[in-house]
Amino acid sequence: MDDKFDVIIIGGGIAGCTSALLLARAGVNVLLLERAEQAGGKNISGGRLYSYSLETILPGFAQSAPVERQIAQEKLSLLTHESSVTMDYRHPEFAQDATSYSVLRARFDPWLMEQAQNAGAQCLTGVQVDALIQENGAVCGIQIGEDRLDARVVVLAEGANSLLAEQHQLVKKPQPHTMGIGVKEVLALPQSRLEERFSLENNQGTAWLFAGEAIAGKAGGGFLYTNRDTLSLGLVCNLSVVSNGKNTLPQMLENFKQHPLLRPLLKETELLEYGAHLIPEGGINALNPPFGAGYLIAGDAAGFCVNAGHTVRGMDLAVISAQAVANTLTVALQKDDFSTTSLATYQAHLENSTLWAVLKQYRSLPDTLLQNPRYFAEYPQMTSDILRELFEINRHPAPPLRSILWKHARRAGLITLFKDLIRGARSL
Repeated sequence: MDDKFDVIIIGGGIAGCTSALLLARAGVNVLLLERAEQAGGKNISGGRLYSYSLETILPGFAQSAPVERQIAQEKLSLLTHESSVTMDYRHPEFAQDATSYSVLRARFDPWLMEQAQNAGAQCLTGVQVDALIQENGAVCGIQIGEDRLDARVVVLAEGANSLLAEQHQLVKKPQPHTMGIGVKEVLALPQSRLEERFSLENNQGTAWLFAGEAIAGKAGGGFLYTNRDTLSLGLVCNLSVVSNGKNTLPQMLENFKQHPLLRPLLKETELLEYGAHLIPEGGINALNPPFGAGYLIAGDAAGFCVNAGHTVRGMDLAVISAQAVANTLTVALQKDDFSTTSLATYQAHLENSTLWAVLKQYRSLPDTLLQNPRYFAEYPQMTSDILRELFEINRHPAPPLRSILWKHARRAGLITLFKDLIRGARSL
């Protein structure tokens, strides 16, 4: 193997593999390094892939890629201790559009790395990068044990826990309230039984998100994705919730699994995998500059992730950031200029992309919705109480809906409720 490359990419997730694929297509001498024994070995995202961004790079990729199910059903549930309120959306055209797929990263990422290799990228797994090499204020290579590999530019795509970037002070250490932590189980369930329980046909899949008692009324929520013959089940909550030591994710996950809504759906499942992972939740206001002399930062490592409550997006944004990486570096390599000024075009590419539009759209979400406990505790309970009074019928005349709504609105506080409604609507 050579000891000098045009580009070295650290991290074999979606951002890293897609960057390597695009650069290799452009004839760039690129090396991709992944510390896990295989691509996807450290990735445990929920996981749902919105296909639009990858379709522009690999048209029709789902025909050969190891995707699990095409999402045809969206479900959102508000949980209290024993009750649940669920919104269910399903439409034939929604399914046929193939807008998203459930994926297992341990299967999908190796396939994506293979596409990069087929394009000409060199990809190595099981390699731990110990340090970046900097000369004259610019990143110019990496250190692996006693070995040095030089590069004209380095791309950091390590994921949310970007230790190399922090170690070399390329980014500030994130504050707990700007990070989430996710815990996930993969549960085996025979395909026929899975499709029967979730009312699915053929290759259809369900994406189901939960809030409220899913995480003891704290900021965050639960998720369930149907795969071919497994379920991806887990929780994501703000790091500040668990850092105080009063709540443990394993216990919250166990409580979540025992909720009356979920317990029947999880009968006779078998635990196959368990893992935890950091997730950037700070949004656009918490971003560090994703470029500097000799380096770019992509994907989760740059903070490109959005949890909007009704959708969770990271993989599609990782692909878009990889496109910006490739567009930036093909020009920089031609000019042989890797200064901060030259690589600042990365920011321009990002700001002209769907990624930036999404981040701007939800820019107030982390400081409003995710920091207000009423959205996750009081309002799910209030919604459940309203519907219980509406649907319970006995010998006494049921109060009109307007009376039920008025009573609970007054109990919550009219001014507080109005302000929260406005702030919540604006953040979404």
